[in-house]
Amino acid sequence: MRAAGYKDPILVATTDGVGTKLKIAIESGRHDTVGIDLVAMCVNDLVVQGAEPLFFLDYYATGKLDVAAGRAVVAGIAAGCREAGCALIGGETAEMPGMYVKGDYDLAGFAVGAVERGRLVDGRDVQPGDMVLGIASSGLHSNGFSLVRRVVAEAKLAWDAPAPFAAGRGLAEALLAPTRIYVKSCLVLARAGLVKAMAHITGGGLVENVPRVIPDTAMVELDARSWALPPVFAWLARAGRITPGEMSRVFNCGIGMVVVVDAARADEAVKSLEVAGERVYRIGRVVRRTGDAPGCIVAGIDTAWA
Repeated sequence: MRAAGYKDPILVATTDGVGTKLKIAIESGRHDTVGIDLVAMCVNDLVVQGAEPLFFLDYYATGKLDVAAGRAVVAGIAAGCREAGCALIGGETAEMPGMYVKGDYDLAGFAVGAVERGRLVDGRDVQPGDMVLGIASSGLHSNGFSLVRRVVAEAKLAWDAPAPFAAGRGLAEALLAPTRIYVKSCLVLARAGLVKAMAHITGGGLVENVPRVIPDTAMVELDARSWALPPVFAWLARAGRITPGEMSRVFNCGIGMVVVVDAARADEAVKSLEVAGERVYRIGRVVRRTGDAPGCIVAGIDTAWA
């Protein structure tokens, strides 16, 4: 096992799922990407600690197994593991008649990673003056889909209709774009000692995920004008009449991973991420937190995302 190659490793584990994004996959018959989502949601939560994913296990539950759908899901899981550089060592498929309606299924994943003791990324060194970088997302990733499905229903759009925000693509195809896996690019950053904290932007959006990885004495000020809101989010905000503040609390809004670095090494960090194939923005800074101030604010959203 690769953990044996570490001198003094800390093992970390995480478990997650795909949520109601699965409903779009099931209703549209497109099952080939949700397995990637499942792996991504787990391994991205490992790499924010500086941990290398070692292995992954999946759990697939359904009323009666649809072999073709199951094969597509597992192929996606295998593809996600290859991209993350971890081993798919097993899993379980459970048939539970009466628990699920025909065609429905649910997914859960479990991943274990390792990081050298002393190199754990825990945010304790974050301080005022540090720079905040944002790494672009590949779309909605795997959060906020209950709201997405409501917006689509109110717009009376079919899953095979043209996507209003992506020319040449169907709606389901565009919405099911898989969660980006940040493992390789962020591991390089962590091992070079360039990162103080990382936040995987999942449920809770920007304003709730970032405060979880910084000290209570600090807060992050983001500037929405420093990156462009991708078309899918602009369409959802418009079609669903969702306020900019609510968008920042529900969706990643185009930033899938937030990285806090020493301002003096920001250029080095940006270059490292770009060489690894990421699109990177300088989106904010760390300041001192006083009184009842929130842990993260996003300035300029009323104009930038209007």
